Amino acid sequence: MRLPQNTARCPRTATRHAARRGFTLVELLLVLVILGTLAAIVLPKFSGTTERARRTQAQTQIATFGTALDAFEVDVGHYPNGRSGLLDLIQQPREGVGWHGPYLKNETSIPKDPWGNDYIYECPGKHNPNGYDLSSMGPDGRAGGEDDIANWQTTPAR
Repeated sequence: MRLPQNTARCPRTATRHAARRGFTLVELLLVLVILGTLAAIVLPKFSGTTERARRTQAQTQIATFGTALDAFEVDVGHYPNGRSGLLDLIQQPREGVGWHGPYLKNETSIPKDPWGNDYIYECPGKHNPNGYDLSSMGPDGRAGGEDDIANWQTTPAR
């Protein structure tokens, strides 16, 4: 008959006991507090960056529209007007004598602003009576707010 071996001397049994040992509740809570603190510090910095990137994207898109509208005006003799507005940049209008578009490359429709809203185009403009007004309603999606991004602003709203 074989006697049971001493578990303290048996490496296999000691390893099994160590593998079953888990983390204590205090250790788990400490890890959660550390992760929560890191998230509270890091996440706001990234969310501000995202909003700034969207504003920059809208400003860049408005500048791109401006270049395309100026090319349209040189070819046709006037800026697009009426209901079609910006659509005249990618589809030839009926009265578009001299149209050499499309003026927006790789676009099959007018892109929306970074918040999913249509850009607002008016010709003649209220702010630019000899040209056009072009704006994005910004993050709140309402025209006329402080967060609007427009071609007549000298410094963008923050």
